[in-house]
Amino acid sequence: MSQTKQPTNTGALTTLVMVFFFWGFIAASNSIFIPFCKTHFGLNQFQSQLIGSAFYGAYFIGSLALFLVSNLLGYDILNKIGYKKGIIYGLWISVVGALLIIPSANANSFWAILFSFFVVALGFSLQQTAAQPFAISLGDPSTGSHRLNLAGGINSLGTTLGPIIVSLFLFGSVGGEHKEVTVTNVNNLYIIVAAVFAAVALFFTFSKLPEGKNTEKFEQANKAAISLGTMTGIIAAIILIGQITDLSKLPLLIMTLVAVVGVLFWSNNSATRNSEGWGAMRYQQLIFGMIGIFVYVGAEVTIDNNFGALLKSPGYLTDAGLDESKISQYISLYWGSLMIGRWTGAIGVFNLSKMGKRIATILVPFVAFAIILLVNRAYGNDVSDLYGYAIVVVIGILAFFYGQEKPVKTLLTVSVLATVAMLTGVFTHGIVSVYAFMAGGLCCSVMWPSIFSLSVAGLGKYTSQGSAFLIMMILGGAIIPPLQGTLGDMKETIGFHNSYLLAAACFAFLAYLALKLRSVLKHQGLDFDSQVGGGH
Repeated sequence: MSQTKQPTNTGALTTLVMVFFFWGFIAASNSIFIPFCKTHFGLNQFQSQLIGSAFYGAYFIGSLALFLVSNLLGYDILNKIGYKKGIIYGLWISVVGALLIIPSANANSFWAILFSFFVVALGFSLQQTAAQPFAISLGDPSTGSHRLNLAGGINSLGTTLGPIIVSLFLFGSVGGEHKEVTVTNVNNLYIIVAAVFAAVALFFTFSKLPEGKNTEKFEQANKAAISLGTMTGIIAAIILIGQITDLSKLPLLIMTLVAVVGVLFWSNNSATRNSEGWGAMRYQQLIFGMIGIFVYVGAEVTIDNNFGALLKSPGYLTDAGLDESKISQYISLYWGSLMIGRWTGAIGVFNLSKMGKRIATILVPFVAFAIILLVNRAYGNDVSDLYGYAIVVVIGILAFFYGQEKPVKTLLTVSVLATVAMLTGVFTHGIVSVYAFMAGGLCCSVMWPSIFSLSVAGLGKYTSQGSAFLIMMILGGAIIPPLQGTLGDMKETIGFHNSYLLAAACFAFLAYLALKLRSVLKHQGLDFDSQVGGGH
């Protein structure tokens, strides 16, 4: 039976995507701030990466705490206050974190700066937990992935512009000679960051956004709490084992990976037999989505985190390997590829004619590609060897046409393409291999919205709880990248080049999960790939 589609609340969606921009902006700021901390505090590479660990840890801990406290109180905190207030409170938490960086920098304390970044990310955790399902709720559920693509595209714009603006504040220039960074530079930057967050919080407070509340009766999910608590306990035990023994990183990281995925699969089997007490985890699509987000974020981050080391490896792109100053354009295009894909995926949000959508699907990716090249030129980078990447953009356009704006079909298509791209990158050298690994970003671009929208489909009153579980699984970005890095350090047996087989395995697994999600949702009468089409 044909059902009337819920129109998209365009005004509310326009307001909401503002926070997505600032997540990208701050994430990019971290990539500039980490090298500064390494030099300023005399840190080694592992210590400097603790800023990233503090961020990922905050997402996991913040989302877990939100769920456990809600379960203890007997009501869903986010459902009670509403998505709008959840975002506002999250913004104010990030304001506090940004302001804490100022006394931390003045005290010359790296550990205080780590705590400050942790607080900023705690705010992000609450914002994301509220904003993702909020975006889906502002229109027809079957087109929720398109709205997340639009928001993700704005996020990627923040990631693209962030390094330029932050470089100007910290170093006094973008592509030229960098001045020595002073505490005053840091103070000025984060005063402005805090002020911007505060302004957005006030804007949201007085905006006419819907509250986004769910008044359905809350059911405690004690079994889910035990499952997630067990998973957290196992991770903590593995970390403790690593601290008190000489066991190498590889088995510890593999144990952690197996523990997370294993507990979630066990939870799925248990919840399928008896759904009582599982809350949102009674839905198979949510558990498969949690595994999917964990693997996807890990794959997306691991490609980038280990890409620089690969580019510097002798014999990969050049005989001597690239100097560190010559790799930024490739890293930039990897992250820019996410912007290309997300801008293209967001076309479905707009009420365009069929021909208009086709034209936009061809033009928008090349407009985004041109912007990335211009940003790199502003940095002073030589972009002449990036022009050939247009071939990858064409392949991406064909994939979008084949995916037909259908979340399951799109997820399956880009997962298979990403697997092929990683294998191509591993078994070739030179610029072809570089293009193949950068293409991973283009494939990743629409994975988050596809997985997220499919995972919360049909959850009803459990949507905000399910969102918290999904945000929690950003934890994958803290486990899979160091696992690949450990494989890369095994130069005599594996090395950085072959270590990308791990990324290929992740994407192949995501293709499998796409099929599982389709099967589970069809069994519940939710066939989004058949529903998508027509106006929005």
